[in-house]
Amino acid sequence: MAEIIIVRDEEEAGRLYATCVAKLIRRKPDAVLGLATGSSPLAAYRALAGEIGKDGLDVSRVRGFALDEYIGLPLDHPESYHSTIHRTVVGPLGLDPALVHVPGDALDGAPLSDEALVAPAGAAYDAAIEAAGGIDVQILGIGTDGHVGFNEPGSSLASGTRVKTLAEQTRLDNARFFDDDVDKVPTHCITQGIGTIMKARHLVLLAFGAGKAEAIEETVEGGVSSFCPASALQLHPHATVIVDEAAASRLRHKDYYRYAYDHKPAWQGI
Repeated sequence: MAEIIIVRDEEEAGRLYATCVAKLIRRKPDAVLGLATGSSPLAAYRALAGEIGKDGLDVSRVRGFALDEYIGLPLDHPESYHSTIHRTVVGPLGLDPALVHVPGDALDGAPLSDEALVAPAGAAYDAAIEAAGGIDVQILGIGTDGHVGFNEPGSSLASGTRVKTLAEQTRLDNARFFDDDVDKVPTHCITQGIGTIMKARHLVLLAFGAGKAEAIEETVEGGVSSFCPASALQLHPHATVIVDEAAASRLRHKDYYRYAYDHKPAWQGI
């Protein structure tokens, strides 16, 4: 079972992540970070940037792999995840842009119909992660339906990085980033699969707000099912779920999670 940590707010969650990753980088200067977009990781990235600046931590060799990308957007489109990762992570943390990769980097706006380019991109991305030695710490957000990355409910729990069709609700939700015009939201993406995500040595899932409470309940205390893709974290040997009070509100065993964390040896970290 994943470790469940209930925190006051996003800033406290961010500090836990930042402390963990900074410790990793001190021990392993060429650490491999799994990166996510969305709002949930932003406080974590801010806290990590603060740790790097405070300690003068050398991140010149740190490598990164993002979870997913739209198909059909050029890399320089402001809402491509290539642009988003470089704007919210690479720049603030001072990472070397050449060492940070996004699944769609080789596509650069190629249409779905370009089979020769699009079809092999998923397997090539998984091979690149493997060649880097695998991901040390993968940060994750979660959708209200339990999706992680763009692995919508029903996604195989053994899946690798591959092309997926975005659910209509996902496109409607993301229309706010595209002038509220759902027709501008791509219909397809390339995403790390649940099987790829599960190969990371440490998973850190962040969730905040009452809107995530049902998904967190299913992820942590429900059965393992492809209809809540995040529930696969129950099978991971080192998964940490960090939630605020609102996101934890439906958990039946909150008191135990608090007790276990309060009595955890400090040297264990997260």
